[in-house]
Amino acid sequence: MPLATAQHVMSASEFSRRELQVLRLVGEGASYATIARRLGLSPHTVDTYLRRIRAKSGVSSQVQLALLASRLPEQAAA
Repeated sequence: MPLATAQHVMSASEFSRRELQVLRLVGEGASYATIARRLGLSPHTVDTYLRRIRAKSGVSSQVQLALLASRLPEQAAA
């Protein structure tokens, strides 16, 4: 199932497994600190993943990230 952003259409396969995990948690409303704790990462690493996701997808806001996460297939971030 492709992911639609304002700029272009993407598929979940364009993201790494970890990027998808981080994106899914953002979609659930988790903070950087919460995501870091749940995935055993530093908040800085979470920020790096989110910068990569933004660069790949063209989204710029937390709201857009949450919308992107909501369009992920259920198995994509598992």
